[in-house]
Amino acid sequence: LNYLQTLVSLPWNEKTKDKLDLNHANNVLNSNHFGMEKVKERIIEFLAVMKLRADAMSSKEPATQKSQIICLVGPPGVGKTSLGKSVANAINRKYARISLGGMHDESEIRGHRRTYIGAMPGRIIKALQKVGSSNPVFILDEIDKVTQSTYNGDPMSALLEVLDPEQNAAFHDNFLDIDYDLSDVLFICTANDLSTLPRPLLDRMEIIELSGYTTEEKYEIAKRHLVKRDKQEVGLNAQQNNDIKFEKKAVIKVIEQYTRESGVRQLDRQINKILRKLAVKIVCNNLERPFTLTEDKVEELLGKPL
Repeated sequence: LNYLQTLVSLPWNEKTKDKLDLNHANNVLNSNHFGMEKVKERIIEFLAVMKLRADAMSSKEPATQKSQIICLVGPPGVGKTSLGKSVANAINRKYARISLGGMHDESEIRGHRRTYIGAMPGRIIKALQKVGSSNPVFILDEIDKVTQSTYNGDPMSALLEVLDPEQNAAFHDNFLDIDYDLSDVLFICTANDLSTLPRPLLDRMEIIELSGYTTEEKYEIAKRHLVKRDKQEVGLNAQQNNDIKFEKKAVIKVIEQYTRESGVRQLDRQINKILRKLAVKIVCNNLERPFTLTEDKVEELLGKPL
């Protein structure tokens, strides 16, 4: 019964209709992420190819299709995982994320044979079941953190079939015991370090390297995204929101003297910390508004620089 339910619940021919509007995709990617020009360019190229292929299909020309596999490599906190969500929004596809960190069993990818008690399909098939679509955007997160253990089979080697455009049109899950077509899935892998990945796996992916952000880029990210989001988190309403402003020099001081990182996670924490301290003063009626955060006040709120 379990096997039949799994078979019936899989989205065999169900696909979401792609929104192949390059301007819309560009706007979505630019509004959610600052910089990352190489990645955005690659996504737009992918959309342009899909649009031409759709036109070829409508004119009855044979159009061969291969699954797309992109690997984003860069330091922590530069927005690799969140970019996947933006890509799914930009092309109007479902979004599924599989965290591979610490995975040590090959059957997590390929499933167990049905002869075992408690057998179940692998994570790939489960994720497809959950999203209910055969062409989602799949984020394979932290692919470099897969445990290199061969006691229960090597999961890294099991990923070779999933991430090979030549093979994954007939992906074989041990539980299903029939082939499933993954060629419509857009796979985006994320990694911090390529040195732990086996050469055959690297060979199957298109590597896009993301460098850390410069001070100016971090300032733009803080201005456009972080400050606004942190104000909402801290509970500053619209009226108080306009009362509290951040000077450019003050934000740059936080970036250069209170954070040492390639991404923006620590910067986000420091901005949140400043706003929490201001929230305490607002509640105790000790804050004169409108309030502008200057360079001098940064040290007063955050203490001595690193």
